[in-house]
Amino acid sequence: MNNAPISKLRVFHIISGDLWAGAEAMAFNLLSHLKGYPDLDLVVILLNEGKLANNLRKIGTTVHVINEKEHSFLEILFRTRSIMQTSHPDLIHSHRYKENILATLATGFSRDIKLIATQHGLPELASENSTLANRIISKANFHLLSRYFTRTVAVSADVKNALVKQYAFSEERVESIHNGIKIPVVVSSRPTRGTFVIGSSGRLFPVKDYPLMVEIAAAVAATKGEEVHFQLAGEGPDRPVLEAMIQRYKLENRFIMKGHQDDMDTFYNGIDIYLNTSIHEGIPMTILEALAHGIPVIAHAVGGICEIITDGVEGFLIDSRNPGAFAEKCLLLREDRELRERMSKAARGRAESAFSAEKMADNYYHLYGRTVSSVHQWQQPVYTVKSASRGVTECAEKVKN
Repeated sequence: MNNAPISKLRVFHIISGDLWAGAEAMAFNLLSHLKGYPDLDLVVILLNEGKLANNLRKIGTTVHVINEKEHSFLEILFRTRSIMQTSHPDLIHSHRYKENILATLATGFSRDIKLIATQHGLPELASENSTLANRIISKANFHLLSRYFTRTVAVSADVKNALVKQYAFSEERVESIHNGIKIPVVVSSRPTRGTFVIGSSGRLFPVKDYPLMVEIAAAVAATKGEEVHFQLAGEGPDRPVLEAMIQRYKLENRFIMKGHQDDMDTFYNGIDIYLNTSIHEGIPMTILEALAHGIPVIAHAVGGICEIITDGVEGFLIDSRNPGAFAEKCLLLREDRELRERMSKAARGRAESAFSAEKMADNYYHLYGRTVSSVHQWQQPVYTVKSASRGVTECAEKVKN
């Protein structure tokens, strides 16, 4: 690969694509907006067919699928190297540990092809479900990121802080870029109905702690009876546990497990409050989507959530995992329509000003330019996206007493 000036920068993305979760939604939002930059040439390698592959093809992105269900990791590596030898990427952007390992090996530890990874969250090594294999994989992943990747992008300042202080990353090689979403052009007005609906969405995994959501529903139901309903969209291994809890608390008529939803706009337009009960989060796409739909958010004051929500403005941050504390704020918003409408307007404004996909793409675009500038004399044009910014403070400082 020569060092002559180039008119286009060729960027490869390597993504699993096995699910449609936060990382996949973020990657699609990013890639769909990066296509608007005429000096970028984008190629995507996916390890699975699925929604991400189909959506990327619809917008005209070059997609190579090397199905991990049909090929060993060694075969995937050889096929990836073959694609790279034909297309000659300048930079590879990977999104999870498996893809990070693949990117490193596919380049042969070359310094000519720059590597960037997005760290979407922190490993769940403290949970009871963590295994020795998980710990070894996590350690190997962070070893590669800290030594062979030019930049690791943390989706929140909280994640960046952990990478630097807990995992000994060099601070100058970690950059924080918030996730972004497509902002709906028009937010439908909340429908008039006899019941008040509190909703949440995500994979039914332990880190999301949806059992806490069921306990919150039980606490609310004890006060408001049939007037408040709960909806949970998503699938995952915790579903049987949740269904058993719903039955035990006799919430069958108040707590609806909606399963996987293709039409999330309809889901958001059907709820009045968005609830997040996660033990830890980076920058959850579902909270951003809720804000963009003008929905106040009630969430545990943890991780990157505190970089999205200001307590009492776009919603409420709860500094404990006490179901009663969550229930109290749910009922407050249920009773105070004026407060709910004020928070709804603030939520929409927050999403527009700080978490648009355009702003995220612009930040990554300029990061790509800075990353390759030492190897390529690429004259990066100036593209700007007008958006507001807000400083980040410690999470605890954002919860009002």
